[in-house]
This record gives sequence, structure tokens and C-alpha cells, in this order.
Amino acid sequence: MTTDRLEAAAEPTPDSTDRRYRRTFWVLAAGAASFALLQSMVIPVLTTIQESLHTTPNAVTWVLTGYLLSASVFTPIVGRVGDMYGKRRVLIYTLLVLAFGSMLAALATNITVMVIGRVIQGVGGGVLPLSFGIVRDQFPEDKVPGSIGIIAALTSVGSGVGIAISGPILTALNFHWLFWLPGGMVLLTAIGAIVVIPDSGARSAGRISWSGALLLAGWLVTLLLAVSEAPVWGWGSPAVLGLLAAAIVIFIGWIWAEMRSSHPLIDMKMMRIPTIWTTNAVALLMGAGMYAAFAFAPEFIQTAKDQGYGFGVSITQSGLLLLPQAITGFIFGISSGWLTRTFGAKRVLLVALLAASGAFIILTFAHSQLWEVVLALTILGGGFGAAYAGMAALVVGAVPSHQTGVASGMNANIRTVGGAIGSAVVSSLVAAQLNRDGLPLESGYTHGFLLLFVLTALAVVGASLVPGAGPLSRARASARGAMPHAELA
Repeated sequence: MTTDRLEAAAEPTPDSTDRRYRRTFWVLAAGAASFALLQSMVIPVLTTIQESLHTTPNAVTWVLTGYLLSASVFTPIVGRVGDMYGKRRVLIYTLLVLAFGSMLAALATNITVMVIGRVIQGVGGGVLPLSFGIVRDQFPEDKVPGSIGIIAALTSVGSGVGIAISGPILTALNFHWLFWLPGGMVLLTAIGAIVVIPDSGARSAGRISWSGALLLAGWLVTLLLAVSEAPVWGWGSPAVLGLLAAAIVIFIGWIWAEMRSSHPLIDMKMMRIPTIWTTNAVALLMGAGMYAAFAFAPEFIQTAKDQGYGFGVSITQSGLLLLPQAITGFIFGISSGWLTRTFGAKRVLLVALLAASGAFIILTFAHSQLWEVVLALTILGGGFGAAYAGMAALVVGAVPSHQTGVASGMNANIRTVGGAIGSAVVSSLVAAQLNRDGLPLESGYTHGFLLLFVLTALAVVGASLVPGAGPLSRARASARGAMPHAELA
């Protein structure tokens, strides 16, 4: 009798299990939000960093480019390592590395140290695939889509919030606190992961293909270096053309090596799954639109009115004007579980991208009233927030549990690559024609936003090709015990 009572007491109760899921979810959400903040807070203040570190405009762009390059390389690698050695353990180490990189950037007194710190921060790109994998391994099936949807949406929301709060932080303190504050949040998240998140024990056999990793790094670095420097060197310059040619050659070699490897870093059979390759194509196009919009919309509204466009607002004011964008992204993010269960992840993705396309139409043609721009950005935030959630649910639902980390990592990585390409191309368009003061003409922004509309419209076409299951009926959801995600979070 005593033994039976002890065994019964040792078994987790439904309430204790639910509390464990809640705690794990909030730790993972905090990690994703911290990474997103570090990703975006520097965008509106690059000029301030340039002046404070006494460097050149070209050199300071590496504060963003170095991060993008590092995140592009390490995101799939960290996801794969987590699949092999345990997602919880690798998540903790990744958060600690991210915190160290933040501290180094916060202490930087010259551009070299700052860029090194940002490169180290790029390792934090693995937070997303690791978080998705932990959710897939440990959460009940009915809670997986909503949980992943919110964590994915936080990437978009965090980017908007980061841009919005960077101005007030800069005004009240200095740019070093743009790294101290989120870095401290990352460190607390790492402690929370140690205390709260259990080890699922899920592992995948094999080893890391270092040749595949080096080739992956090679084509990503050459590609992103080319598109990042093209606005300075010129798209037709020998250096840019040579880098693009090298990227193509190394990319082909990477695919050949991965297909021949017994333990590939990226499973090419997995990448050929219709849901995976179509969703990744959408991620590339959507990433281009999102990153470029976040980077250039603040510059547009900060431009002085005497230039014939713009609204002459300060960095702090422009940040506050971007808050509605972050709020709508968060609202649609927390609703993602219900949306994907009710309408299906594919439909959520399609409608979200259609909304984003409409927002870019407004940004292209409506420049006379500030409220029009704010409305467009608000719609854009909600659209990208919901689209992130829809893509994450599609990817995670299309692969076996042991491939969750690498599949979601590659999807996140492709968004980063798309963002780098989109930002570089729009930068070229904006800077193509300058006025007497050396500032872009309004036509540059018009052409840039029009290009982003075209890319997002192509993403809509890609989303229509994604194989997707229909919505989960209410009756079926009830039979499976599905709950609105608000009950988890």
C-alpha cells in the first residue's frame, strides 16, 4: 500500500504538468524576444554608433552585416547540434554565448570590438530552432502549433519593439545600453532554462559534417558579402560579380557534398519535401520584405519635410510611431494557435501575406499624411506576425521530430538571407539618386517600397503552392483536448 502511494505521489499530476509547460514556454519566449531585440535595436542608431566609435559609414554597416553573416552560418549548425546532443543543453550554451557577445558589444570602444561582439551574437540565431525543437519534443500535440506560432511571431514583434525603444534608450542613456539591457535579459533567460526546462532525452544519431558546415559558411558569406557591399562597390563591379560567382560555385559544391554525406548537416531529402521547399521559398521573399521595411521606414519618416517628403520626426518619435506595428504583430502571434487550428496554417500564411502586400501598396503611394504610413506599418506588423506563425507550423508539421531543429533553423536562416538581400537591394534603389544635400529623393523610397510589394506578392504565389491541411474542426479539436493557446500562455 505504501509503495503504491509513493508511486502515485511521484507521478506528475495534470496541474503540475501544465505548470511545467507554461514555465518552459515563457522561458523559450523570453529567449526568442531577447534575440529579436538584439537583432533590431541597432538599426535606427547606426549613425550614432558611427559617430561615437569614430568610424566610417561603410565600416559601421558591419555592425549589422557581421551579425547577419554570423546568424546565417550558425543558425542551422546550432539546430543540428541540438538535435544530436540535446536541445536543452545546447540552448543554455547558446544563450550564454549570446549574453557574452552582448557584453562585448556593450563594452566596445572601437568598431573592431563592436563587430566581433555582433558576430558572436549571431550564434544566438540557434535560439529559434532549438526552441521549436523543445516544444515539439515536450509539449502535448494540441499545444505545439500555438506555442511555436507565438515564439515565431515574437521574432517579428521583437524586431518592431527593438526599433521602437532604441530611441528612448539612446536619449535616456547611451547606445551601450542597447546591448546591456537585452544582454541581461538573455542571461536571466539562460538561468531560467537551467532551472525550468527539463531534458527530453531526444537525440538523433550521427555526427556533424564539418565539410558541409564550411561549404555552407562559404556560400553564405560570399553571397551576403556581395549583396551587403554592392551599394558601396556597385552591383556591376568586378568584386561583387566575382563574389556572386563564387557563391554559386560553392553553393553547388555544398549541395553535392551534402547529398554524398552519410551524416549531412542539411538533409537534402528533407529539403525536397514539397511543404519544406515551398515554405522556404516564401521565407526568402518574406524576409526580404520584412527586414527592408523595418530598416527603411524609420529613415523615411525621420526625413525633414523640407526635402519634399518625410515628416521630420526624431528617432524617439519614430520609435513610438512604430509601436502599433509591434502590437498588431503580438496580437496575431498569440492568436496563431487558434487561427491555425481553425483555418489551417496555409490559409493563415496566405491571408497574412496578402495583408502585407496591401500595406506595401500604401507605403508606395501614400506619402502625404503620417497616419497613412503608420496604418501601413501597423498592417505590416500584423501580417508578418501571423505569417511567421503560419510558416513555423507548416515546417514543424512536415518533418519528423528529430529533424525539427534543423528544418526550422534552415527556414529561419533563409529569412535572414532574404533580409540581407532585400535590405541591400532597397538600399541601392534608395541611394541611386541623391539631392543637393546628399539625401535620397522620394522616388528612391517609392521604387524601394514598390519592389517590396512585388517580392511579397511573389511570396503570396509561393504560399499558394504550399501543400496544406484544412482547418481542424471544432469538434475534432475538442475530441483531442485542444485548448486556445491563451490558456497555455
